[in-house]
Amino acid sequence: MIETGDIGVFLGLDVGRGEHHATAVTPAGTKAFDKRLPNSEPKLRELFAKLKAKHGTVLVVVDQPASIGALPLAVARDEGCKVAYLPGLTMRRIADLYPGEAKTDARDAFVIADAARALPHTLRAIEPADEAVAEPEMIVGFDDDLAAACAERFTEHEDAEIVTGFPGLGDLTGARILAEIGDDRSRFADGRALKAYAGSAPITRASGKSLIVHHRKVKNQRLAALGYVWSFAAPTGSREARGHYDRRRTIGDRHTAALRNLFNRLLGRLHHRLVTRQHYNENTAFPTPLPVSA
Repeated sequence: MIETGDIGVFLGLDVGRGEHHATAVTPAGTKAFDKRLPNSEPKLRELFAKLKAKHGTVLVVVDQPASIGALPLAVARDEGCKVAYLPGLTMRRIADLYPGEAKTDARDAFVIADAARALPHTLRAIEPADEAVAEPEMIVGFDDDLAAACAERFTEHEDAEIVTGFPGLGDLTGARILAEIGDDRSRFADGRALKAYAGSAPITRASGKSLIVHHRKVKNQRLAALGYVWSFAAPTGSREARGHYDRRRTIGDRHTAALRNLFNRLLGRLHHRLVTRQHYNENTAFPTPLPVSA
């Protein structure tokens, strides 16, 4: 459990791409700050410095440690603040304990801050080792020079060669894929669990003699979006990936469905390779030409 005995103020951030909502509460539960905050390094540093000067040690807590949540975490570390994150599902359950049903950024930021104050056992630490993925990943899309830095940091990660060995994955897309999957290989029981998390695995429902297949709507939207980019690029550099896509189209899949099926196959193989520490192999990734494989 994260130790909070020395914390002078708990800062909860409901993060967004352009701006965050920031709410700070004291150990007594009094609000010390409650405003929207631009997602810019100078504004973040200014707020962290003011809170430190007035309250002492600051604990910055977000609900997304990678992507849009990584910039405030990186700046907070550099300013000497403690950092942690509150998993989204945990935050939603805790939010049910608070009055009011409307979901607003301000309410979410307060729930994050107050949970850090009153329920520190629900927080998760963000280890410095995670920064090889989490810290640079937020840079992608903001600035070309920083994106280059992201790619350089990613190449230092122990899984970088395995990830970029797959067709369609370069340093930037590989960094973002790895940031969403994480470093903990026990996080997903098997490849099927990861594919369900990404939304690439279909849902099959049987009713009497009818069998209906749906694609998943509840999923990690960022990973699903990356999957579309990955599967779109993979056939260009892989004859087997191209063959898999073409076979899905031949049996009647629309373009997006065929790409989703290809992503499903590639993601399952990526999970296996990361767990077993093996590099991508074209022959084992697509062992049979059966068009109905998922």
